[in-house]
Amino acid sequence: MAQKIKICNQNGETLKEISVPKCLQIEYKSDLVSRYIDFLRSQKREAIANTKDRSEVSGGGRKPWRQKGTGNARAGSSRSPIWVGGGVTFGPTNERNYSKRMNSKERKQALMMLFANRIKNLTIIDKIDISEPKTKNALKVLNKLPLQEGEITLFLSRDSQNSILAFRNLPFLNLMNVKNIDVLKIGEKNQLLFEESEFNSFVKIYDHDK
Repeated sequence: MAQKIKICNQNGETLKEISVPKCLQIEYKSDLVSRYIDFLRSQKREAIANTKDRSEVSGGGRKPWRQKGTGNARAGSSRSPIWVGGGVTFGPTNERNYSKRMNSKERKQALMMLFANRIKNLTIIDKIDISEPKTKNALKVLNKLPLQEGEITLFLSRDSQNSILAFRNLPFLNLMNVKNIDVLKIGEKNQLLFEESEFNSFVKIYDHDK
């Protein structure tokens, strides 16, 4: 792959270009990525809908009327599903498990495909140095970088406390680190912004065959 990734300083000046790591030289397969997104969403989904069956509805312990001689249909409980106020038959319960399964090799491949598909929108900064943890200082850095309009996903080291505090209040920016990637926050039009140390960690974690 002839494509290169630019590394610039926080003033937007290009310092060098590097080759795309092997882990990102991967063909994009939309069906695998789609399954991966479904897998991640299923992990977060909670069973909120809950209904009570006839054993859980209160009351109805006494037989409404005697078995014969009243002219009414036979009834054993006023909490039967065919009665108003009775239990629900085959209704949803909070015991339902929505999680799906996907093996680790497929998950890794799908993750790399997502990043490989964003190479044109990937920028690496050698180091972000913010003396005062203020949002206006973070905006100054972003305004100098060759970025397009839209949401930004910034990967910072956990040690960069001043930078984290400065960037965290920007509504159009998602803060992450490579050991805790929230794929669902990386949209199709997100720009990926890495501090060089974080990108090196990313490559170290994923640029090997398993």
